[in-house]
Amino acid sequence: MRTPLQVTVSQLNTYIRSRMEEDPALQSLFVVGEISNFTDHYRSGHLYLSLKDEKSVIRAVMFSQYARRLRFHPEDGMKVIARGHVGVYEANGQYQLYIEDMQPDGVGALNLAYEQLKRKLEKEGLFSPERKKPLPRYPERIGVITSPTGAAVQDIKTILARRFPLAEIVFCPVLVQGEGAAPQIVEALSRMNRLKAADVIILGRGGGSLEDLWAFNEESVARAVAASEIPVISAVGHETDFTICDFAADCRAATPSAAAELAVPDQAMLKDSLLAVNERLLRKLQSNVERSRQRLDELVGRSPLAEPHKLLQKQQMQLENLKEAFLRASLKGISDKRTAFSLKAEKLQALSPLSVLARGYSIAEKEGSLLRSVTEVQKGDAVKIYLQDGCMDCVVEHKTCNKTDKKRKGRAKNGVENHDV
Repeated sequence: MRTPLQVTVSQLNTYIRSRMEEDPALQSLFVVGEISNFTDHYRSGHLYLSLKDEKSVIRAVMFSQYARRLRFHPEDGMKVIARGHVGVYEANGQYQLYIEDMQPDGVGALNLAYEQLKRKLEKEGLFSPERKKPLPRYPERIGVITSPTGAAVQDIKTILARRFPLAEIVFCPVLVQGEGAAPQIVEALSRMNRLKAADVIILGRGGGSLEDLWAFNEESVARAVAASEIPVISAVGHETDFTICDFAADCRAATPSAAAELAVPDQAMLKDSLLAVNERLLRKLQSNVERSRQRLDELVGRSPLAEPHKLLQKQQMQLENLKEAFLRASLKGISDKRTAFSLKAEKLQALSPLSVLARGYSIAEKEGSLLRSVTEVQKGDAVKIYLQDGCMDCVVEHKTCNKTDKKRKGRAKNGVENHDV
């Protein structure tokens, strides 16, 4: 009987791994199953998941160098076809499928990626009609972002030159397919906006397969189109081709040629429109002039324009009447003012001290103050006496009160006292 080998756990796991690696059937195979336990390690870029069917489950991993090639985003419940090899992770003895490529089962990866991104951006409101900007009616500069070698750029230039040669074309050449196309398109849109290089942008290319048009289905391009402050017309492929860029743009054109027609007005139609407006204005002016002439003729035929001297005579009569009324009012006002002035002058004259002096009275003053009582002077005081025709300087020699002491007391209240010196 053969003696059993004694090995360590590491040795056993290494042996099993080597046997699996020696089996060509396990080194390249396709496994069909449903994704579960999906984990996306954003920092490392590795994808960890399980594949299952009705009876079994197998652990699987897809390292970042393979994961970044995926066109779609794996999700739990998604049925896929995974290509890879089976190996053992020696640290825990877990055998698992190392996936190198993965495709959705029943639908293409690009179609799935397209639908996934469309649903995501639509849910964010990136395609909302409220976000769409109107196209300028008469743009001065047309930005064109497309391949410099394709037929699309020539079609755009030809149509723009024919329809509206006044507009300047600002061309920004980019790749429109391949790995570097999306970054170049994003940079071109950013530069156009940063420099305010155009009034409207045409972004597009000619037709092709889904793979050829894929740059216009990239999330970065869709977000750059939606973020553009300059209105963007998306013109990718043929009439039946729809890209994510078409939904994010402010306007979608079926072809690059159609985009050029949408971007500018037709100069021939503008000329016809201007001529029609000019004719309408002339007819309107002629009609207004004719109506005004008829109205003038009617007015001239009527009085007073028919006999202007009668209107002048009437106005002259009114002027004379107004002049007479003004003179009467003025004379009456002057007379009234003169009468009022005379009455006030008489009142002032009656109250004047000179009138009192004219009646034989006099005014006595001592040191500039009027004397009202004999009590205000003493013997020997100098006083000045004012008469009607002059004044006298006097000295008091004697003063006499008018009544007895009894009456003096009664009259003292009125400012008069009786003194006998």
